[in-house]
Amino acid sequence: MIIPLNQLSPEVLDAIIEQFVLTEGTDYGAQEFSLNQKVAMVRARLESGEAVVVYSELHDSVNILPAKDVQP
Repeated sequence: MIIPLNQLSPEVLDAIIEQFVLTEGTDYGAQEFSLNQKVAMVRARLESGEAVVVYSELHDSVNILPAKDVQP
């Protein structure tokens, strides 16, 4: 289930993004980025619609996935 960003408080969205950045080991290429920079990159992808926040009832968890990989 896709969770619309406007249904999340700014604090909750920040926590979801930070958790994603810290646990996913996302590859940002050869250049190193700070936590704040990585959070900003993920936030930009969410705001552009390139990525979405997804809740899994099966796993009772929240994740961020590429929008193209999520069926509406």
